[in-house]
Amino acid sequence: MTPHSHDHTDSIQTAEESSSIGIRAAWISLAGMGATALLQIVIVALSGSIALLADTVHNLGHLATTIPLIIAFRIGRRQPTRRYSYGYRRAEDLVGLLIGLVIALSAALIIWESVRALLQPRELTNLGWVMAAALIGAAGNEAVAIYRIRAGRRIGSAALVAEGQHARTDALTSLAVAIGVIGVWLGVPQLDPLIGLVIGAVIIAVLIASVRTVIRRLMDGVDDGTLERVEAAAAEVPGVTGVGEARARWSGHRMHAEVDITADSGLTLPRAHELSARVREHLMRMVPHLERVGVYVVPGAGEPAPIREATQPAQTPVAPHAWPH
Repeated sequence: MTPHSHDHTDSIQTAEESSSIGIRAAWISLAGMGATALLQIVIVALSGSIALLADTVHNLGHLATTIPLIIAFRIGRRQPTRRYSYGYRRAEDLVGLLIGLVIALSAALIIWESVRALLQPRELTNLGWVMAAALIGAAGNEAVAIYRIRAGRRIGSAALVAEGQHARTDALTSLAVAIGVIGVWLGVPQLDPLIGLVIGAVIIAVLIASVRTVIRRLMDGVDDGTLERVEAAAAEVPGVTGVGEARARWSGHRMHAEVDITADSGLTLPRAHELSARVREHLMRMVPHLERVGVYVVPGAGEPAPIREATQPAQTPVAPHAWPH
């Protein structure tokens, strides 16, 4: 339910390419889920199944949140400005909060309708069609889930992976609808609204996990092991005698990092510049989804001041006194 990848090749692409992949994945999955939801709406009207209604409402919630996600990907393509110097990719995580709100509302509606059905039982009809819709919904949602999760992994988008997780939950709840139909056939009609309550509980559980990830990124948090990977990759570069503090944070579906490295105290300024460039290039190859790296070259013991190498060293001159010649 919480897929992840350690394949370094997943992130070897530009920010523009990753945004295009995210937008394409959102549009394709929107079409697939729209077709599934339309079929389910018709069968809900014919059958009165609360479990199928719950599944359909959740699918419609996903349709409503996919459009803002596409808009966020497009906003993230804008160039940084003097006011937003890191760009606009955080819009993607803000949309993640909106997605969470919509899903919470859909869960509340599902639980409300399920309780009403338990208190005021209604006759279910066209159970064969309900079963067919449940199975089609399960297959359609699973296909969308696989596509979204793979695309989200590839570009490092927490919002897109979360949407894939929600689609997979929809596939599971569609199977639960089929169980409800079997219960009605066996003479236990109360199983249909009970399945609706179970679906609502499952949605809430997935919602909590997804929102936790989005909030962690908004708070500049990273996954466990990320900083260890940055430090280990920096230490692999010849000429680095030690690795100090490392920092990293997400900006939408791309990552920014900074790392302090220790070098030979007798290193000249040009050699320090060359070393920082090699560290930066190695980190970009080894750390998935990394777009920008700041390298701080720290002299050996007894030297007074560190030297900073930015992501674009040619545009960031270094004070002549920062490193002894």
